Amino acid sequence: MEEKLSVKANAPELLEKQLKLRAKKKQYGIIVLSSATDPYLQTEKDTKLTRQLLEIILAYRFPLHVITKSDLVVRDFDLLEKINASAILPSDLEDKLDHKVFITFSFSTTDDRIGKIFEPGATPPSVRIKAMKSALDYGFKSGVSLMPLLPYITDTSEHLESMFSIFMETEVKYIFPASLTLFGTGPADSKTLMLRAVEKHYPHLLEKYNLLFSGPDQTHYKQALGEKTKSLCIKYGIPNTLY
Repeated sequence: MEEKLSVKANAPELLEKQLKLRAKKKQYGIIVLSSATDPYLQTEKDTKLTRQLLEIILAYRFPLHVITKSDLVVRDFDLLEKINASAILPSDLEDKLDHKVFITFSFSTTDDRIGKIFEPGATPPSVRIKAMKSALDYGFKSGVSLMPLLPYITDTSEHLESMFSIFMETEVKYIFPASLTLFGTGPADSKTLMLRAVEKHYPHLLEKYNLLFSGPDQTHYKQALGEKTKSLCIKYGIPNTLY
């Protein structure tokens, strides 16, 4: 996916315009970087676009939730620490949250071999775990976005137990598990890419994947996975909410 990127070079200008207006009206809310595109893609090393956005978020004192698969976030701990100290929480969350910056690391697996297959170009899971430990040691509220879990590969009881054990030992503050969603039939769509990877590396699972994702409804699977991960959260003492 990183072979072709469009960089929104005017993002800092647009963000400052919006936050200036919101701050003036005292309309504070938690900004998420980023729910659609990782804010720490490899290109960030050169563009420093995310760092520019953090400087603006700091200036206008907005709380922040960073979601990433990268260890590059460690570079910006200095700014994130200042945001955590000075940001203004929405009034309805003042008595619920004890932090103003949240750093969430996204995982589909903690196995570097599996990660290389399904997350090519992303920071290896083992390196992400070290970065998450650094965030926690630094005093940030940091946890896991355990999504998307891969059916029959990383959602097995054995694999889930291994991941939850690692996250417990790392002392993460929260974990958000979720199932895999696939869509599209185009060459760059998630369903096409995922099924191609499964066919190449896990051919014995291809029929199961085609069956599971042949229709629009995976309700039974999602409910079963939700129950399993909820029980693991209880077993390992890891909350599945921020508060």
